[in-house]
Amino acid sequence: MPFTSVPTEQTTALTDAMLVMLAIGCLASLRRDRDRDSWKVDLWSWVLGLLALAAGLGAVAHGFEMGEGLRTLLWQPLFLSLGLVVALFVVAAIHDWKGRAPSRRALPVMLAVGVAFFAVTRVVSGSFLVFVAYEAVAMVFALVVYVTLAARQRLPAAGIVALAIVLNIIAAGIQASGTVHLTLGVPFDHNGVFHLVQMVAVVVLVAGLRRGLTLMRARADFQSEVT
Repeated sequence: MPFTSVPTEQTTALTDAMLVMLAIGCLASLRRDRDRDSWKVDLWSWVLGLLALAAGLGAVAHGFEMGEGLRTLLWQPLFLSLGLVVALFVVAAIHDWKGRAPSRRALPVMLAVGVAFFAVTRVVSGSFLVFVAYEAVAMVFALVVYVTLAARQRLPAAGIVALAIVLNIIAAGIQASGTVHLTLGVPFDHNGVFHLVQMVAVVVLVAGLRRGLTLMRARADFQSEVT
């Protein structure tokens, strides 16, 4: 298949590929802290891994000339991956809010919701708008959770995670608008700008998660020494 000749599709594919590498690198970095909270790290690892998969599929879909049938076929696992990313994001937020047991109970429910979202995109026109609504509800829920945790000082670095969610919401808004364009030597349309902001959000998210895990371990060690 030949590469696309459309400049904005080229930059969209490139930023998708960059997002793949970033997500994988962040996943590897986060896995170093698995001994501090294996369940939490596993949840976020799946979020990052599925995000990398979706971005990889997006890079192919945007980066190559292909028939609409093949492009449509590529969108199916991409939407399923994104649906599961959002579902697992909610489960991870529940873990930080309520603990491991409630998040384990929420996991099969949210996975079913993610699959149901994918099923809806198969039968309803305007699949992207369906995803925007689905993601918006999940991100607002997660934002409320982490802002509350930060305000009550119940979770170290919750404010950093909340900032990452805000950045992700901004990124989603840019993509949904369809009107944002940027030129940085090369042209970016709303999809490319979305990826740029999303990459910043991923870095902030993983920084917050790792910072929180470190502080939680330090707190636990201190309490152990005291007692």
